Amino acid sequence: MKQINITIMAIILAFTGCTSTKPIPTKPKVKIALALGGGAAKGFAHIGVIKVLEQNGIKPVIITGTSAGSIIGSLYASGLTPTQLQQKAMDLKEGQVVDLTLSTNGFIKGEYLQNFINSSVGNRQIQAFKIPFGAVATNRDTGATALFRSGNAGQAVRASASVPNVFQPVKIGSSYYVDGGLTQPVPVSAAKAMGATFIIAVDISAKPKSGISGIFATLDQSINIMSQVALNSELKKANIVIKPNLDRLSSGSFDTRHQAILEGEKAALAALPAIKKALSIYQ
Repeated sequence: MKQINITIMAIILAFTGCTSTKPIPTKPKVKIALALGGGAAKGFAHIGVIKVLEQNGIKPVIITGTSAGSIIGSLYASGLTPTQLQQKAMDLKEGQVVDLTLSTNGFIKGEYLQNFINSSVGNRQIQAFKIPFGAVATNRDTGATALFRSGNAGQAVRASASVPNVFQPVKIGSSYYVDGGLTQPVPVSAAKAMGATFIIAVDISAKPKSGISGIFATLDQSINIMSQVALNSELKKANIVIKPNLDRLSSGSFDTRHQAILEGEKAALAALPAIKKALSIYQ
């Protein structure tokens, strides 16, 4: 009889909810994204940032890139290690990515850049990359942002880096595309669209200044001036912004690539305490 009473009591308690326990709160899962901005040859700084983040166990699960950021971002997302990225950067010759032509649409075709990217990623499509990747470009006719998350990697990067009047616009499907820096100089919105919950933005853009020389530097400054509003809007959406000190470096020359990488490392090291503190809520 005593056993029956205990069983009956257990049933009653179960129905009244007295034996229920509150669910243990779980911390939100974090999806870290690295949003790499444009800045012509200053893009080598992205490699330094990536090196330091990886050395400290901070590995993105999403990568987005605009212009120069899409070049480095695509190689990293494909599976290249920071060491391999740096070696490829130091071995790179301008002639490998610059194919001059006579055209009113731009004096660089962009085919060399496309081929360089495809060769470097093993001719894989974007959707086959080790890390989900998105290249940001701008629709030449509508001004809308385009986010390429699949398809020909070299073609998408070429579109993302096609500075107007320098590179010829890239036709993908039925539309033509130019540099993504016109709409998302640092592709934070693109990272959010891909599901990121914690975004580290790397801004390598230069503040407009007088006394610049050289066609690439001049055009890079023109894009920076035109995209200032878009840049500020994007950076406000990031959790962390890393901005390497690149003011003394040229955006139109590969000669300072080593210094750019070092400046990227310095900036990432300086940002580490803030990154770790911000990420602590997820641990």
